[in-house]
Amino acid sequence: MTAQAPRGRTGQGSNHAGAPVILSNLPGSFAHGVLEKRHPALIQQVRSAYPYSPQQRRALDNLLEEITDGSITPLDTNAFDHEAWAAWGSDYFGRSWLDVPFLWAESFFYRKLLAATSYFETGPWQGIDPFAPAKRAELHSSVVDEELRALDALPSRSAPEQAEMLLQSSLWGNRADLGFRIENAAPGAIATNLVVDDSTSLWSRLTEVTPGTVAVVADNSGRELIPDLVLIDHLLQRGYAAAAVLHVKPYPYYVSDATMSDVIDSLRRLVHAPGQAGEIGRRLWDAMGTGRLDVRSHPFFCAPLPYSAMPEDLRDEFGASSVTIVKGDLNYRRLVGDRHWDATTPYEDLTGYFPSPVAALRTLKSDVIVGLSQQQLVTLEASNQEWRTSGTHALVQAPEVTR
Repeated sequence: MTAQAPRGRTGQGSNHAGAPVILSNLPGSFAHGVLEKRHPALIQQVRSAYPYSPQQRRALDNLLEEITDGSITPLDTNAFDHEAWAAWGSDYFGRSWLDVPFLWAESFFYRKLLAATSYFETGPWQGIDPFAPAKRAELHSSVVDEELRALDALPSRSAPEQAEMLLQSSLWGNRADLGFRIENAAPGAIATNLVVDDSTSLWSRLTEVTPGTVAVVADNSGRELIPDLVLIDHLLQRGYAAAAVLHVKPYPYYVSDATMSDVIDSLRRLVHAPGQAGEIGRRLWDAMGTGRLDVRSHPFFCAPLPYSAMPEDLRDEFGASSVTIVKGDLNYRRLVGDRHWDATTPYEDLTGYFPSPVAALRTLKSDVIVGLSQQQLVTLEASNQEWRTSGTHALVQAPEVTR
């Protein structure tokens, strides 16, 4: 590999000052559970996914030992992005994984997991996605068959109903299947458990201005990426977007994060499906061929940094978009900063640095949340639910349209 990771700042920018960074050293916290339970379990899952060599198995075992009983060690000096990670981790190497910023620890764990499986090394394992077996199993499941068949009901819906349902399907991803959303949801009913719903502001930006380029920063592959692609098709078909850019990870990350290979697999899944799904897939395939749909990637998408630290070339890309839609929990944490914010902090206060109007579509799976009213916060806290981390609640946040 010769590509270089971005040399972003370890600082988080002035808009991220004033709230403590989330660490993982509080027993019982969500972040502590991820490092203590999820990461060790993931190593075992990856270890059994392929017939890895003894050397790769030893590397995985060493990583497991490091994250459970050891301290953080840097990448090998011959790693293609060693210098970047050496800068990003200069304050963290030698410390416990639990005592460094949660976002950094998660990101570095996945980078080391790829190193253990020889993903970047010249040889037969180079470029082999350690998460691919799980991704493919989901993508080709009978559940996805049902969700694709449900798209046949779209033409019977009005344009506003289609818009609302496709936005909600993209929002909820694999937490609520596409078939249920299209076949069973009455207008407005699909907003259940939305702690913030700025979808009206988002649609106003998409429909009341001259169509431009809409950027979508993808989150997960498979059952989430397909609704994202269907939503992009809707924006292009209805003329809400003159063009669309889908931003994906440059290499496998965070178990199921979408890469270019996942986009291709999802497009093929659509193209070869019967009915409306196949038509949508063929339109998207053609849109890529004509340039109306472009898929891009950038090393920064795998950096352990907030979006306020994005490099200038990526800032210029987003700045050329009329609207940017940021999908998922990890992107949200990077968008507002992975900190213990007061939940009533205005969303616009933390995203004003972004070079284009930015909307967040996110199912809540971590502690970070902003943009709530005081009454909302009191009600949610009194519910005795793990509403911040269980994936049962979601949000659509977008800046208001000023006329």
